Amino acid sequence: MPIRLFKPFSLRLVLIVPYVVLVIGLAIAIGMLSYSAGSQAVATVSSHLLLETVGRIAQAVDRHIVGSSAVLETAFPTGVPAPPSLESDFHEIRSRFWVATTLHTDPNNYVYFGNEAGQGLGLFRHTADEVELRMKLRPDEHRAIYTFTGIDGPLQFQRREANLFDPRTRPWYADGKRNNGHTWTSVYIDFGTRQLVATRARQVHTAAGTFDGVVATDVSLKALNDFVGRLKVSPNGVAFIIEPDGNLIASSASRNVVTLPDGSSGRLNAGRSDHALLKAAYDTVQGRIAARDDKDLPRVFDFHAADGSLVHAAFDRIRDEAGLDWVMVVAMPASDFLGGVRENVSRTIVLATLAVLFAIFIGLSILSWVSDDLRRLSEAARRVGDGELDAPVGIERRDEIGALARSFETMQNRLRTDRLTGLANREAFMDQLRRRLEAARTDRRKHGLGVLFIDLNGFKAINDTYGHDAGDRALQEIGRRLSGQVRENDLVARYAGDEFVILLDPVDDRSDLMTVRGHIEQSLRAPLESIGSPQSPVTSGGAVGAALFPEDGDDAEGLLKNADRAMYADKHHGSGQA
Repeated sequence: MPIRLFKPFSLRLVLIVPYVVLVIGLAIAIGMLSYSAGSQAVATVSSHLLLETVGRIAQAVDRHIVGSSAVLETAFPTGVPAPPSLESDFHEIRSRFWVATTLHTDPNNYVYFGNEAGQGLGLFRHTADEVELRMKLRPDEHRAIYTFTGIDGPLQFQRREANLFDPRTRPWYADGKRNNGHTWTSVYIDFGTRQLVATRARQVHTAAGTFDGVVATDVSLKALNDFVGRLKVSPNGVAFIIEPDGNLIASSASRNVVTLPDGSSGRLNAGRSDHALLKAAYDTVQGRIAARDDKDLPRVFDFHAADGSLVHAAFDRIRDEAGLDWVMVVAMPASDFLGGVRENVSRTIVLATLAVLFAIFIGLSILSWVSDDLRRLSEAARRVGDGELDAPVGIERRDEIGALARSFETMQNRLRTDRLTGLANREAFMDQLRRRLEAARTDRRKHGLGVLFIDLNGFKAINDTYGHDAGDRALQEIGRRLSGQVRENDLVARYAGDEFVILLDPVDDRSDLMTVRGHIEQSLRAPLESIGSPQSPVTSGGAVGAALFPEDGDDAEGLLKNADRAMYADKHHGSGQA
C-alpha cells in the first residue's frame, strides 16, 4: 500500500519506516532535510522563546507592583477620612501603617503620609518586628526619628533630622495632589542606595470630601533589575525594560544608573547605551512606542543590526490605571540559533555513514519509546481510577498513541470541569483541597488556607421568573465574577446547583480571609448583566461562609463543613461567620 505524503503516519509505519529510510535514503537526503527542518524549527522556537521571555518579564513587573495598591488601601482605606490632625488619630494611623508594610515587605516596606497642614508621618520596616517611625507634627519643626518593636511597642526617640522636611514640597505630594485616585510618580534614583525607585501615591480627603493630604509607598526597582539581569536570553541576546522616553528601568546588558562627570548619579537612556544590540533594538521599537501601537501585543518582529545581521525581537507593554507605562523588549541575534543548525548539518553528514549500523538500535529504541508511553498511559489511567483526576499524561506525539493521550487528557478535563460554568467541579475541588492541606501540613512556613462557601440568594426566583436558560446565564456570570475576585493560585468551583466554593491559598490570617469574603459579597450584590436591564435590574446576592485552616478544621471535610455552617449562619442570621 503506497505511503500518502503529508498524512500522519500510523503506528505500524512509525515502527517500519525508520529502517527503510535509514537503509535507502539517509546518506543522501539527511543533510538537506536536517537543515530545512532545523531552520523552520529555529524560527518557531525563537518566536516562542522571545514571547515566553517577554511574558516572564511582564509577569515579574506585575508581581513587583501589584502590592502597592493594597498597601495604600490598607494605610488609608477608601472612605476613611483624613483626621483633623495626626495627633488625634495617631495610634490608629500607626497601626494601619504597621499592617500595610507587612503585606508586601519586598518591595513595599515604607509607607508615609503628608497633609496640607505640613504634618508628616512615615513608617519604614527594617525587619518583621523592628520599624522606624518618621514624624513631624508642626510645619516648622524638623522631623523626629523613632524606633519601636511590635505593633504597639513604645516609641524610642533616636534623633531629629538636620534638614527641614516639608511633605508639601515633595514630588510625590505634588503628583498625588494633582491627580485623582492612584498615581505613579516619575522613576527616580534613591540618594542612599543609588537604585531606581518608583512611588505610588493617592489623595486622602476630609469627611467633607475636600483634599487634605497624600499617602504614598515606595517601590524599589532593584529586585526587578536583578531579575532581568539574571535572564538567560541567548549567548548574545539582551532583555530590558524602559519607559516610553527610553530611560532604562532594568537591563540584562548594562546598568540602569550611571555616574555623571560631576560625580552625581543619572539614569541611562537606551538610545545612548554603548551596548550595540540594546541600542539597535530600542531604535527599532521606538516608533511603535511613540505611536502607542498596542495592538496584538506581545509582538515578534525582525530587524537588521548595523552590521547587517538579522535579529529576532519581541516587545510588550504594561500599563495600569495609575499611569504606569513600561515597555519590555527582548532581542536575540539569529546567528545564536542558526549557528547550531549549521554545525548539526555537518555532524549529520558524517554520522549518516554510520546510520545503517545503528538501524537495529534505533528500531529497538522506537519500540521502547512506544512501550514507555503505553506504560505512562496505563499508569495515568490507574491513577484516575484511584481518584486522581489531574494525573499528568505528559505524552507529546502525533500518531495514534498521541491521539489516545489527547483523548485521555480531554476526558480528564471533563471529569474536573463543570460543563455549565467552566469552573472546577465538586470532585476536582475536593481533590485539590486535600492536596493543598497535605502540603500545608508539611510546610515549615505554616501558612494557612481559607475556604469560602457561597449560596446564592433568590436563584429559584430567577429560574421561575426568567426561565432556566436565564438561570444558566446567571450562574455563568456569577462564576466569572468569582474568578475575577481571586488570585491565580486560588481555586473557584461550582459545588452544586447555586452553590460555589473558593479555595484561598495562602491566607495569612482570618482578617485577610474576611477581607476576601467582603469583596466576594460586594461582587455578588451587583446587578446581573446577563438578565434584566438598567431600568429593571436583577440582583442575586448570596450568603458567604468562611473557614480557616487549621483553626476551623484540619481536613477537607471539616473545613468545608464549617464553611457551610458559617454560610448558613450568614444566610439566616446575617452574622457572616458562625
